Amino acid sequence: MATLRNAAQTSQPLPAAAVPAEDLIWTGCYTADNGGQGTGIGALRAAADGTLGWLGVAATADSPSFLAVHPTLGMVYAVGEAARTVTAYRRSGGFALERTGPDWPAGDAACHVAVDPRGRFLVVACWGDGQVLLYELDGDGGISARFAAAPSTLAGRPSRAHATLMLDDGRVMTTDLGHDLLRVWNYVPGQGLQLDHEVALPRDSGPRHLVQHPGGDVLVVTEYSVEVAVARRSSGSGTFSLAGVFPATRAGAAAGDSAAEIALSADGRHAYVGVRGSNRISVLEVDADAARPVADFPSGGDWPRHHLLRGARLHVAHERSGDVVTYPLDPESGLPGEAMGKVEVASPVALVPAGLRAGSAGQP
Repeated sequence: MATLRNAAQTSQPLPAAAVPAEDLIWTGCYTADNGGQGTGIGALRAAADGTLGWLGVAATADSPSFLAVHPTLGMVYAVGEAARTVTAYRRSGGFALERTGPDWPAGDAACHVAVDPRGRFLVVACWGDGQVLLYELDGDGGISARFAAAPSTLAGRPSRAHATLMLDDGRVMTTDLGHDLLRVWNYVPGQGLQLDHEVALPRDSGPRHLVQHPGGDVLVVTEYSVEVAVARRSSGSGTFSLAGVFPATRAGAAAGDSAAEIALSADGRHAYVGVRGSNRISVLEVDADAARPVADFPSGGDWPRHHLLRGARLHVAHERSGDVVTYPLDPESGLPGEAMGKVEVASPVALVPAGLRAGSAGQP
């Protein structure tokens, strides 16, 4: 099992000289309005060995709990979870971010934001009221229009939209944790998202976050059942269907556990699932037939809310213990070695790279 050695803990800011985008990682956090200790969007710098150092607060904001980065411009988008907003920021030198334009209204508990790979729009998922909102972007990356997608109408349970994935075929997939649905959308300029089709998951599984495998399958981590569901696309119609549901952990879920994030290695051979409660990261082997858990290891802190895979390093953000722990990964087995670093970050709930170094892995 991986254990934390006596790695340096960084709480003092590093020098604020210009930082290459490929070395920057933005951190979302909870602030006082959501019971957290953070003050806004933070910035971490990755050293040559993959360890992280704290740069400082890039922009003060209320509970910027998830972030997304424009594919070509120095723009960062943050949801304000308690404030029910989405806001655009522009990098203004060093690691500072400058607010650009007004706060745009979002829905209740806006918890996730993702940007179109072509920079045309962003999508916000709202856990509190189930809204899926598309915001068009202008040529400078500013938000210019807002469109609400059709709501899920499943009776008897509240809708809980939770995350968005930009698919490799240009469509958009969102999760509905309350209605146990994957929803696939088409973007129509000037109108927003139009529903293509839906995929039902087992009742009360709670689809939360998702990632697309290089082979085209979508792997979805389920918060409530602590499993990995695989959605497979038909080669003919392009319609996704449920291909299987697999345990997310080798040892099984413990009482009080809830799954959080899923990330894939660059070659698609291994998936990593964070489990809050028992505070574990689970490693799964992925092939054309299944996702098989092979090992669980302690995450190194309390409440692993989010994690980021960059090359052969796994960074795990712990919301409650207020830190990010870094593990080296064996490229063949996918298993972690001894933790190589730990940096203090107040109430971190998201890790998003400002830019991906060539050959690095993971979902921004």
